[in-house]
Amino acid sequence: MGTMKTFMLLAAMTALFMAIGFVVGGTIGVMVAFGIAACMNVFSYWNADKIVLKMQGAKEVTDQDRSAMIRTFVGDTKALAEAAGLPEPKIYVMDTPQPNAFATGRNPKHSAVAATTGLLNMLTREEAAGVMAHELAHVQNRDTLTMTITATFAGAIGMLASFAMFFGRGRNNILVNLAIMIFAPMAAGLVQMAISRSREYEADKRGAEICGNPYWLASALAKIDRGARSTVNRRAEENPAMAHMYIMNPLAGRRGDKLFSTHPATGNRIEALHKLAAEMGVPAPEGAAPARRAAGPWG
Repeated sequence: MGTMKTFMLLAAMTALFMAIGFVVGGTIGVMVAFGIAACMNVFSYWNADKIVLKMQGAKEVTDQDRSAMIRTFVGDTKALAEAAGLPEPKIYVMDTPQPNAFATGRNPKHSAVAATTGLLNMLTREEAAGVMAHELAHVQNRDTLTMTITATFAGAIGMLASFAMFFGRGRNNILVNLAIMIFAPMAAGLVQMAISRSREYEADKRGAEICGNPYWLASALAKIDRGARSTVNRRAEENPAMAHMYIMNPLAGRRGDKLFSTHPATGNRIEALHKLAAEMGVPAPEGAAPARRAAGPWG
C-alpha cells in the first residue's frame, strides 16, 4: 500500500469520526468532532507511543538486566538498527508467555521496539533477529506513527459511536442510532485492518533485507503463529485496538476475536519471504526450518 493510499484511509477514518459527530450533535457536533480529531492527532504524535507501551505492560531494558539472553537480544537489536542506518531505539520487554513484538514511536529518532518474554524464550537468536529487523522496518518506513494514530482513532470512534445511541440527534429513531453504534466501529476496524495488513508485507520485505536472511523471519513467523493461537495475551485482550501494531495478531488465542484479521495470513507472508530469499540468492536451510537451537533460546 502506497503512502497516498494510507493517507486516504486515515482521511476516511477522520471523516467517519466527524460523521458520527454530526449524528450526535449536528453541525456543532461536526465542529467539535473535528476539533477533537485535530487534538487527537497532535496528542498521538507526541504521547501515544508512551501510552501504548504502558498499556501493553512493556518495561524498558536497563543496565541492571544482566541475563545473557537479554544482553544478546539488546546487542543484536542495536546492531540491526545500525545496519539499517537507524538511530538506536529504546528496547522494551513485555512479561507474557505469548510470543509477539511491536514497534512504536513518532519517528526513527524517537522509536521503541518491544518483544515479549514468550518470544525470547521460544525463538532462536537468528529468528529473534528477523523479528526485530521487521519491527525496525516499521520504524524506517514510519509505520509506527501511522499505526499509533490509527489505534487512537479506532478506539475513539468506538467510544463516540456509543454516544450516538443515547445522545444522538433524532433520538426517536432508535434503529438509526443503533446501526451507527454497531457499524461505525466495524467500519473503523476495517480501515485499521486494511492499513495494517499491507504495512506488514512491506515490513516483512524490508526486515528480511535488514537482517540479510528472509528464512529467519519466515521461521519465526511460523513459530509465533502457533504460539499466538495457543496463548492468551491478557494486555492485548484488554486493549484490542492495539492489536494491529503487533507482528502477529495477539488476539488469536480467543476464538471470538477471529471475525476480522488485523494481519495477512501467515502462510502468505512465509511464501512471500521464501520468494524473496530466492531473489536474494539466499540458500534454503536444510530441513523444514532454519538451524535449531542447541542449548537454550540463545544457544
